[in-house]
Amino acid sequence: MAASLIFYTNPMSRGQIARWAIEETGAAYDTVLLDYTSTMKQEPFLSVNPMGKVPAIVHDGRVVTECAAICAYLAEAFPDAGLAPTASERADYYRWLFFAAGPVEQAITNRSMGFMPTAQQFRMAGYGSYDMAIDVLEKAVSAHPYVAGDRFTAADVYVGSQVGWGLQFGTVPKRAAFEEYFARLSSRPAYIRAKAIDNDLIAAAQAAG
Repeated sequence: MAASLIFYTNPMSRGQIARWAIEETGAAYDTVLLDYTSTMKQEPFLSVNPMGKVPAIVHDGRVVTECAAICAYLAEAFPDAGLAPTASERADYYRWLFFAAGPVEQAITNRSMGFMPTAQQFRMAGYGSYDMAIDVLEKAVSAHPYVAGDRFTAADVYVGSQVGWGLQFGTVPKRAAFEEYFARLSSRPAYIRAKAIDNDLIAAAQAAG
């Protein structure tokens, strides 16, 4: 019997974020692997996400795309996992989840592409500057053990993935606050499971040429 949750991904993508979030829920799911140059840009996947990008999930017939949205949706769809914020955590949960998905993502992408805002453009850019966005992110992960407080939530999946990839690929500076935060997250069983699944899929694809 097919699972009520279908996960569309490529292991060498932001799909790793969504897989980690799904593994945190403990829900059963079916995985559909897509290739960048073929199945990701064709039907039937374009009916799921017309952008032709992964990850995407379909849960009980409803489509969710965009990693931050997937994390937030899964937290609410599977409340027993305890990934959604409590009333006291809600402000920081949404603030830092979307700060990482918006200003931080944009700042890192622009810097990686060699675009640096001029003094005039600084006021137009939603993130101001790369240095400003990174400094604010550092304060966010330093304030508490987790971004919404003393407890792990779905916001940590997204923020933690940004930090972890940034440390790995050099898009986020190796500051103690970032390294200590990601060390807490990467020791979680769900993270380890998700990473092992994607690493095995990557290895299999590379072996197949």
